[in-house]
Amino acid sequence: MSITLLPGPRRGTVRVPSSKSHIQRLLLAAALGNKAVTIHCRGVSRDVSSMMSCLSALGAEITSQKDLIRIVPIPNTPCDPITLSCGESGAVLRFLLPITGALGTEAFLERDGRLSKRPIAPLDAVLRKHGMEIWAEEKRLHCKGKLLAGKYEIRGNISSQYISGLLFTLPLLNGNSSLTIMGESVSRPYIAMTEDVLRMAKIHFQKASQRYTIWGGQQFSLPEQMDTEGDWSGAAAFLCMGALSPEGIRVEGLSAGSCQADRALTDILRRFGAEVLETDTAVVVRRKTLRGCSFDASQTPDLVPVLTSLAAVSEGKSYIYHAARLRDKESNRLESMVSMLRTLGADISETSDGLAISGVEHLTGGEVDSSGDHRIAMAAAVAACACKQPVTVRSESCVDKSYPAFWEDFTWLSM
Repeated sequence: MSITLLPGPRRGTVRVPSSKSHIQRLLLAAALGNKAVTIHCRGVSRDVSSMMSCLSALGAEITSQKDLIRIVPIPNTPCDPITLSCGESGAVLRFLLPITGALGTEAFLERDGRLSKRPIAPLDAVLRKHGMEIWAEEKRLHCKGKLLAGKYEIRGNISSQYISGLLFTLPLLNGNSSLTIMGESVSRPYIAMTEDVLRMAKIHFQKASQRYTIWGGQQFSLPEQMDTEGDWSGAAAFLCMGALSPEGIRVEGLSAGSCQADRALTDILRRFGAEVLETDTAVVVRRKTLRGCSFDASQTPDLVPVLTSLAAVSEGKSYIYHAARLRDKESNRLESMVSMLRTLGADISETSDGLAISGVEHLTGGEVDSSGDHRIAMAAAVAACACKQPVTVRSESCVDKSYPAFWEDFTWLSM
């Protein structure tokens, strides 16, 4: 299937859904808790559905109605082997793999799409060292064994989700543990989000530089009613569209105090030259003179596609670096962005660890392939706002992974 987008800038107001990263962490903490919890959220994406499905398979009782999700915690460890359908969610896979070890549950973790090609090492080796058995069976992982408390060490330069998964797991073990992060960590704000949820759930730990001390035998205890933050990652496309619009776009439902990684977008847009106005719950972005700039993608990889579309029509050169791990996402995002934007008339090339873009006055238009990747599809929508002719996006339904109402919200904007 495909969708055809009319060219030119948009204007208006959008209210973004809840952050899938925040919801996934709250769901996991609730399922490991000591009482029923209700989470208020806007929109349930495919990745959130995958987390809910897996937690249900582990024994949690989860019901969803409108903007409310109710979770009754896992009562007992499943005795029989279970299947956990992770979909294409790296967070679901990397969070729940160690959790099954803490519960002592034999499980088959099914991986759809490119998830089976995304890295799981060295997390698997760390878990094997502490008592688990893990092996791959085509597109699924088979794991069993009881995870033991002890001294854990893991490199921080591959995925913050490894660290978050261990932080959720170690409090459940019979004994105290330490977790040492070796080297620089990528996507550090996502680790901070995990730490915030742990504190909210009354989990005790100490952090000194790169080392955590975590006491075992704890139980999660979230408040009975919770709200979720608006999704800065989902908002990013519309904020970039605002940078291409003289009248601007207002995005509502965002928290100015959020620790989400993509909260950094407002500062990056200012560096490009856009006008950015912020309140506690909304951001307005308007076009001014746009000039290319360079940015480090190590902490905000999800921003690369939409910012690349913006850079394509910003005067001068832009460079995106420390972005090599985008080759292991839902698509090879560096390759996908080069292919998509060249089709639309951009001057862009791939480097060893990122992208180099020379801005042009405007893009042309044409038919592009999302590569089945939600971030690429959203970047194509941004690019359409700088095109002279329509843009047809193939496999447009991939946005369901993180933002099912994306095309509806895009269509709602005025031209």
